[in-house]
Amino acid sequence: MAGALIGVLLVSLQALLPVQAVTAQRSAFPAAQAASSRGLISIQDQPFYGDLEQAASSWSDVVLDQVVGDSPRATLLNFYAVMAEVGHRADRLGRIDALRDPSVSPAQRQEQIADTELLFQLAVKSLDASAFPESVRTDMADEAAIQLKHVLDYVFTHSQRLIDIPDVEGMKRLNDKRTNAAESWRIPGTAISLTSELDNDPDQQDFFFSEETVASISEMYQEVKGFPVVDQPFATPYFYQDFIYTPGYLVPPDWYLSLPRSVRDLIEVPISDQTLFQIVCALLAIVLYLAVLGWLARFMLLTYRDSLADETPTQLWHRDGLAWRRVLLVLPILPLTRFTEVFIDDVVNFTGLPLVVITYALYVIWYLSAGVFVFFVFEALGRSSAEWLARIRGRRSQLRLQRISNFVMPLCRALGALVAIVLIYRLMLLLGLPASTVLAFSAVPGLAIGLGASKLLSNLFAGLSIQTDRPLRVGEFCRVGENLGFVSRIGLRSLELETLESRVTIPNSVVDEATIINFSRRGLQGDRPPMQGLEVRLDLQGEWSPFQLEEVLHQARRTLRSWSVLKEPLMSLERSPDSSPQLVVFAMVELHGWPAYLDIRERLLIHLEEVMERAQLSEIALGIAYGTPAEQLDRLPSLVASVVAEDSQLQFKAFRLERIAAFSYDHVLEFSSSHEDHDHFEDSLHDLNRRLISALEDAGVEIPFPTQTLQVHRS
Repeated sequence: MAGALIGVLLVSLQALLPVQAVTAQRSAFPAAQAASSRGLISIQDQPFYGDLEQAASSWSDVVLDQVVGDSPRATLLNFYAVMAEVGHRADRLGRIDALRDPSVSPAQRQEQIADTELLFQLAVKSLDASAFPESVRTDMADEAAIQLKHVLDYVFTHSQRLIDIPDVEGMKRLNDKRTNAAESWRIPGTAISLTSELDNDPDQQDFFFSEETVASISEMYQEVKGFPVVDQPFATPYFYQDFIYTPGYLVPPDWYLSLPRSVRDLIEVPISDQTLFQIVCALLAIVLYLAVLGWLARFMLLTYRDSLADETPTQLWHRDGLAWRRVLLVLPILPLTRFTEVFIDDVVNFTGLPLVVITYALYVIWYLSAGVFVFFVFEALGRSSAEWLARIRGRRSQLRLQRISNFVMPLCRALGALVAIVLIYRLMLLLGLPASTVLAFSAVPGLAIGLGASKLLSNLFAGLSIQTDRPLRVGEFCRVGENLGFVSRIGLRSLELETLESRVTIPNSVVDEATIINFSRRGLQGDRPPMQGLEVRLDLQGEWSPFQLEEVLHQARRTLRSWSVLKEPLMSLERSPDSSPQLVVFAMVELHGWPAYLDIRERLLIHLEEVMERAQLSEIALGIAYGTPAEQLDRLPSLVASVVAEDSQLQFKAFRLERIAAFSYDHVLEFSSSHEDHDHFEDSLHDLNRRLISALEDAGVEIPFPTQTLQVHRS
């Protein structure tokens, strides 16, 4: 993947790197290429040489001044003198005899190297390097400064005419002769110009090497590097070669200088603008870097291996640990990427196009990793804050954690995504894209929202409304429109409802406009568990006496109130004019999820069916024969009451003569029971019927058979 990224960067590099100024002019020095050695003016004969020597003497000891000046003469001579001093110092300090000089202590040597680097940075500041992408601006400006020094070596020794570098008064005289005054000056016969008109600093008055000059200096150097360098006090013929072919910055490190000359000759084999040693070190660093990236990516993928849908309630409270583990897996990529970039740039000292490609690739990886890191940090903060808030509220409830997470996590993720987008825009600027282009990219989301994302905005605002008004919460049992189920997630765009047969995703805008029936009841106390309503309606088919209806309510209230799973059970009877009575039962249950809900519902239905059957069987019709004397009929209620009292769980209510039928005296026995189990009630009813038969037989009371009188007419 990294190889493909580098390949894409190589192909697109020409579009990102600035190439200006001399493309229309094939040679920046047409006169120099055509001229012979005769008629060339040496640098000592140039009119500015005295001032150059004076500038060089002033820079030999002072390193705190600035190179740029108020005229082209001041800036150009300062730059040339400083770069010559830097080149001479770097050449001297980069020799093995300087390292072994006993008169110079290691501390003094490091001080000399630091002074040389400081002088070099002052010279580099005189270049307007704004044409280079910000990510490689420092490195390319360093190379451009050394290349410019070599080009000036050629210009000052191969000129066929005197070079008059204007000072402040000279610039005024030049502008007096110009139609349009301009604060810029170009060395005659070259494309090297100095200007005080900078785009990024329009108010400054000092002169810098222009942006066009700096952007095209590499091409100028390629044209003159093949010409022999004229020996003169300010010449530095090996400055650029020593800079690009050795590790370190201006001066190679001491360990490298201590290597035997034969070893250095072997590893300093030039391959393009690098050496074999530099290429091998860079490849090893890249391979090691990619290996560590792959190792971290493998562990990152393992964190996504287990599906969150299979999490247990205990694991749900450890999501913050998983989120922080992802943060720790991404975090090492940032310093590792920066270390690799510094190692290849400053230690190995890669230069030119290979350095630009590697720098671009590492910047892309660093900023993408930084975006992912920031997103994971906000997600981890959201997880931890959600768990912290759930614990603060005093109950370690999975449902409470889900509700808080559904409110906190979308906000944290949105903030993380926003910061990641800002980092991506920053990356675009560092890679050299114009600010106008980046602003155009910024306008794309707004245009998309304006043209086709109105529904998204509607859902987002509706989601905020739902989170604020809270007509329903995660875990509550609700009816949203035509959908009945448990709320499993409330996001900024949609709501998930877990119905009996599927999971329904409803846009927030639809939820906001739909009729919501919430069967759950919220407690006022913070430690009270959330409840949901359970309603059951059963038709009482057939004929029901008032006693049987009372017994239905009595038995239902007696037994359901003892159920710990039912909170505040309510029972009642309802009847419409054109239907049979209905038994209505409503209770609150501490349940969340279809399996538990269906389990308690089916248990309740079975129990109510048992209650209804018990109520019907609690009234027994008993026929007594016509021949039974009145005295025996009077004793029957007490006889039956004593039979019922033999079972301690049966309570006698009444034994009444209901009607005088065609062939019997019909009595009705009413009793109640306190059995907890329905099977035990049926066994008691069986024994009661057997005892009644025996008691009536012992008392001589006959239960008649149904009779019928048949009359036959004589005809």
